[in-house]
Amino acid sequence: MSRPGYLRSAWPWRSAVYLLSGALAGVVALVGIVTTAVLGGALAVVLVGLPLLVLTALAGLPVAWAERRRLGLVDLDPAPPQHQAPGAEGLWAWLTTRLREQATWRELGYALLFAGLLWPVDALAVTVALLFPLSVVATPVMMATVGGGEEAKVLKQWTVTTWPSAFGFAVLGVVLLALGAYVLGTAAGARAELTRLLIAPRDGDLGVKVVELSRSRVRLVDAFEAERRRIERDLHDGAQQRLVALTMTLGLARLDAPEGALADQLARAHDEAGKALAELRELIHGIHPKVLADYGLEAAVSDAADRSPVPVDVDLDLPGRFSQSVEAAAYFVVCEALANVAKHSGADRAQVSGGWSDGRLALRVRDDGRGGADVRGGSGLTGLADRVSVLDGRLSLSSPPGGPTELRVEFPCELTDPADRCG
Repeated sequence: MSRPGYLRSAWPWRSAVYLLSGALAGVVALVGIVTTAVLGGALAVVLVGLPLLVLTALAGLPVAWAERRRLGLVDLDPAPPQHQAPGAEGLWAWLTTRLREQATWRELGYALLFAGLLWPVDALAVTVALLFPLSVVATPVMMATVGGGEEAKVLKQWTVTTWPSAFGFAVLGVVLLALGAYVLGTAAGARAELTRLLIAPRDGDLGVKVVELSRSRVRLVDAFEAERRRIERDLHDGAQQRLVALTMTLGLARLDAPEGALADQLARAHDEAGKALAELRELIHGIHPKVLADYGLEAAVSDAADRSPVPVDVDLDLPGRFSQSVEAAAYFVVCEALANVAKHSGADRAQVSGGWSDGRLALRVRDDGRGGADVRGGSGLTGLADRVSVLDGRLSLSSPPGGPTELRVEFPCELTDPADRCG
């Protein structure tokens, strides 16, 4: 409003429309809320009024919907709703979701404030800043029509009997109209900020985005794990079986072939097929080990310990199964830690321990190596730390020079199948 071109812009009129529409919408909201509340309370004794009382509780939804769209008249920033999507389809799921949300009750509070107090303020601002100046500007017109060219009432307070006085009031009205434009802009801006604060706060929008981003990251992790399992299953049931059949066929042909160049070629082909099969099995195991999917985290960690070049003691107390994403993340953290132990630590022995308690899964990988490891030094744990953080977990590394090195990982999680391990 401090710019010189404000009076020539559309903003004064947009402000006037915003306040005027607020006054009209407030009257409609007042009538609607009072009607549903009174009828619902009167008919509640025969249960017919209960749906009306529910509608009264949800009155803030249409009011907030309309207010968010009216904000576009004076505020160019979008004002998205703060509601969450129902977890299931149907009216009941939608209704229970809305009644449990803070946004619903905040919007109801705004609707009551709007219907009881704010719309009269809108009407007062329009009347003082627009209608009164326009009435003063129209003094010559009123004198020429209603007053028969002899007199005119200005705001029903002052009587004008001469044309110079009438035109003088008209000039005064123009000045008041210009000043009223700034009053309209100020009032509309204040009303818009109050509305946004109550039903569409900017930080609330950011919070919704952060929550949705966190959920989308978890969904991506779940989808990634499902895709890993699908690839592992396809390779295990498809390509691996074909390689097994090829290896067997080459082995039988090698036994039946006479000594000579053909037998030597069959022997080399048989060896290469065996190597390819071993590499494929290792690849399948690295994608998503079948033992993890079938028997859970404890069995998978024990299998990884058996395959480690460094002797590993396993001491886990896991009373059941966890979600697939948690088990996969925990398993690959342990595998990466054991791989680092074998490659970099110079340790003679390592230990994997941990358990589940009070809704948290905690694992620890410890070795007696030289220490000095750094998670930022290209150890492969940085990506796993990001993956752990997606699941609201925490990964920490302690590795002073001279050792020992200890890596800890924790996940907030619940048991999904305690019966598997409790028997």
